[in-house]
Amino acid sequence: MFAGIGGFRSGLTRTGGFRCIGHCEIDKYANASYTAIYEPGKEERYYPDATQIDPADLPDFDLICGGFPCQAFSHARRRRGFADARGTLFFEIARIAAIKKPKYMLLENVPGLLSHDGGRTFATILGALDELGYDVAWQVLNSANFHVAQSRKRVFIIGFLREKCSGKVFQLPA
Repeated sequence: MFAGIGGFRSGLTRTGGFRCIGHCEIDKYANASYTAIYEPGKEERYYPDATQIDPADLPDFDLICGGFPCQAFSHARRRRGFADARGTLFFEIARIAAIKKPKYMLLENVPGLLSHDGGRTFATILGALDELGYDVAWQVLNSANFHVAQSRKRVFIIGFLREKCSGKVFQLPA
């Protein structure tokens, strides 16, 4: 979800063992780049608007990835949080996860998400994931520490569905 030009897809493709069943991206230019890079076939569904995805229309899957929009939480913006419609799009991931119950979630956002509204925004997200049955681990990582030619800090949130993954939580690298 919120695929951009396919950062999650690129990493998962390099790792191997994953099959992408669909992607969601509202920005037509980002989606054009994604399509040019990955040439998704008919078996991969495209959803232009996260709010219009019907979970019943999705096949079962084990992992949902989402770099939900960060503008509402970024220190570089007004930081309106959930008062900004983009700030509520995390709940589209939660809506789909509530129905499909994937074993894992891999989410990404700006580090400002952790401190937004005195930490209450992040607590709301963690609470929502907990109510859905997910245990989580999170950490701020800098792309420069992973042989990427830029310094870009992001918080990564990994969710594990309790009923399917009990005790299978792993540590994120420092």
